[in-house]
This record gives sequence, structure tokens and C-alpha cells, in this order.
Amino acid sequence: MDFLNAFSHLDWAQVIHLTWQHITLVGIAVSLAILVGVPLGILMTRFPSLAGPLQASATVLLTIPSIALFGLLLPVYSKFGQGLGPMPAITAVFLYSLLPIMRNTYLALTNVEPGIREAARGIGMTFGQRLRMVELPIAVPVILAGVRTAVVMNIGVMTIAATIGAGGLGVLILAAISRSDMSMLIVGAVLVSVLAIIADLILQMLQRSLTPKGLLK
Repeated sequence: MDFLNAFSHLDWAQVIHLTWQHITLVGIAVSLAILVGVPLGILMTRFPSLAGPLQASATVLLTIPSIALFGLLLPVYSKFGQGLGPMPAITAVFLYSLLPIMRNTYLALTNVEPGIREAARGIGMTFGQRLRMVELPIAVPVILAGVRTAVVMNIGVMTIAATIGAGGLGVLILAAISRSDMSMLIVGAVLVSVLAIIADLILQMLQRSLTPKGLLK
């Protein structure tokens, strides 16, 4: 009952504002990770010797606790007057998103059937043409699976960014903790979970719509 009472007394204008902030922060960070991670995945297929070091570096970044990573970024951005706010949060989520996107791109491209690659090479396609017209379209479902992982994971991570003034739904959770209001804390956690589920469903539909018909089961 306390949960339902807290839910019914929410300031929905504030909730919508914080939800939009949350979506924007995660969206910017993951979009940047796609712009960097996909080319890095392609680079690893072109130069396999880079695969180990790049994936190891991204894995190390992923093992750093989010609150510690925010702390490491604060003095860097403080030099530019951006120590508190969205910039450290976006950077941290960008770094966390790199591994699943980069790894999935690499795995998807390396697992393209050799016969398909040879057929494209046999008709005179260059590396760029094969990549653009054959390999990437086949790899899109696996790449988007990495994007889904990054988005769902980092919707949760971004709640911690409220501690450095970045905004988002973490503001509700911090306010609940400061008031020892367990009902409001549960409401905040539920809202974050619902947002992650909705984002995953939308990306799942996008993944299916972009999958070549020949690969659909």
C-alpha cells in the first residue's frame, strides 16, 4: 500500500522530465559508442593482431566500478569547468558501452560465412564494397544485440550519475535515500527497470526489422 501511495503521489511532470534526461544521457553516450565501437570492430577484423589488446583494454574499463570511474573523470573535466554534470556521466557510459558493441561487431564480421566473402571477392568487390554491401548487412543483428546490451546495462549505470549532478531518474532514488523513504526508492527503481525493458523491446523490434529476410528464422 505504501508503494501504491507513493506511486499515486508522484510529480509526473518531474518524472517525465527526469526520464527524458535519462534517455538523452544514455542515448548520447551509446550513440558515441556506436560511432567509435563499430569502426574499431571493423579494424580488428582487418588487423586481427589488434583484437586482443583492444578487447582487453575495453574489458578493463568495464571492470572499473561506475562510482570510481566518475571520480576519476571529475578532476579531468574540472579543468574545463565540467567536473559536475552530464559530461563525466556521458563519458563513463560511453566507455562502458564500447566493449559489447566493439566485440559484437568483431564477432559478427569474423563469423560471416567464408563462402559468402569469397563469392563477393570473386566478382571483384573491394574490401570496402564487401563490407558495406555484404558483410555489414549480415552482421547488423549481432551488432544490434551488442547495442541492446549496452543500452539496458547503462540505463542502470546512469542512475548513479545523479550523484554528480547529471540528472536522470537517479535523482528520485537519491531523494528517496536521503529521506529514508523506502516506498519512493522502490518507485524509482521500478521506473528505471521499466525504462530498460521498454528500450530493450524497441531495440529488439529494430533489430528484427534490420535483419535480412534470409537470416530470419
